[in-house]
Amino acid sequence: MELGSLVSVVRSERVLVGDEVRPAVIVIKDGKIHQILSTSSFTEHVGCKFVDVGDSVVMPGIVDCHVHVNEPGRTTWEGFWTATRAAAAGGVTTIVDMPLNSIPPTTTLDNFHEKLKEATGKCFVDTAFWGGVIPGNQLELQPMIQAGVAGFKCFLIHSGVDEFPHVADCDLHTAMKQLQGTGSVLLFHAERDVQESTEDNGDPCHYSTFLQSRPDVMEIEAIRLVTELCLQYRVRCHIVHLSSAKPLKLIQEARQAGAPLTVETTHHYLSLCAENIPEGATQFKCCPPIRGSINREQLWSAVKAGQIDMVVSDHSPCTPDLKKLSIGDFAQAWGGISSLQFGLPLFWSSASQRGFQLPDVVRLLSQKTAQLCSLGNRKGSLAPGFDADLVIWDPERDFVIEETSIHHKNKLTPYLGFRLHGVVRATILRGRLVYRDGSFCPEPLGKHLLIPQRESQAQL
Repeated sequence: MELGSLVSVVRSERVLVGDEVRPAVIVIKDGKIHQILSTSSFTEHVGCKFVDVGDSVVMPGIVDCHVHVNEPGRTTWEGFWTATRAAAAGGVTTIVDMPLNSIPPTTTLDNFHEKLKEATGKCFVDTAFWGGVIPGNQLELQPMIQAGVAGFKCFLIHSGVDEFPHVADCDLHTAMKQLQGTGSVLLFHAERDVQESTEDNGDPCHYSTFLQSRPDVMEIEAIRLVTELCLQYRVRCHIVHLSSAKPLKLIQEARQAGAPLTVETTHHYLSLCAENIPEGATQFKCCPPIRGSINREQLWSAVKAGQIDMVVSDHSPCTPDLKKLSIGDFAQAWGGISSLQFGLPLFWSSASQRGFQLPDVVRLLSQKTAQLCSLGNRKGSLAPGFDADLVIWDPERDFVIEETSIHHKNKLTPYLGFRLHGVVRATILRGRLVYRDGSFCPEPLGKHLLIPQRESQAQL
């Protein structure tokens, strides 16, 4: 079957229907899932484009709601063409682009329109967009909601780029008032500067020196503020890339008190640990930092218990020179990890060893992420009426991450050489075959997903 062609029927011995894995036939009409039938009740019609994938798993495409594409302005770091090809190769059918690291950042209606223009004709998967909250842009928030942003992101500490300044408490109160009643969501990079920073006299090439410079208390104090704001204003709030298990108690208490609060963690916090990061290996640097192995297992326990709602990539690439590998200085290196293409096998390789099942993968990587950005009524599930976004993959097969197989623009990643379980065979976007066995559809078929204001009222 040709790449880019419309698929009518997908059959497999292992289709994820609800919480059950069973033989089934998915019937696709007009880019949507029309029916899911048992194999015995399906009759093939003449002319239908039928794909039988044997016992490969068929499940909803991954919705990665935390991706830094960086276009326009820093397209040498990453761009829509390369990022969305990498996504398709990893079974990701929807990404949500973060508002910073592009120039201009998505912090005004005009900048959002510029972002949409730059992304047009370059996306191999569907793409939605976060806006940003920065000091002084409060009057831009509602116009951006009306234009279709999925929600907003803010920083409580320096963002790493001067074009996206972090907010003070007064900015947050102003923004919260603007967001009340809209159904939109505010995402927080939850670290705050704290007074008790230790003397910075360690070797900057040792990962432990960097780790000590971003202690858990920075996340604890930030999340304390987020929970207070969430309870005060009852605006949906979301904590991005939780790295420390210590603030989980605060999050649970706020939820029990009625806070509409969700939280994500990332593949790197679940797959890596501080003890195994070599000296000078700045490809492992990200903020908040990768912490110790005991903390990692606590995060896994929280994911299993439902205290952490979803798992994302936080794909944040840069050009190799910014990682300062030649000097191995963690203090000077750009903080960010590239993993968009490998989220599914990274998660499955670790999760399957800890008793997670395939329905857990869908819940954590597709359903909950789609719900966060108000796409839960069309993305992230295999059900009639949903977009026919499918990933076809072999959970038992393994592969080694090699530079030649990476589709991100810049190939530097801490996962080079990792042997992972879970090979993506094909990706179907709204019924069209966009990726298969290393090859891509010749033209980008992804759409911009603008969130209608009425849809943004949906609560998680």
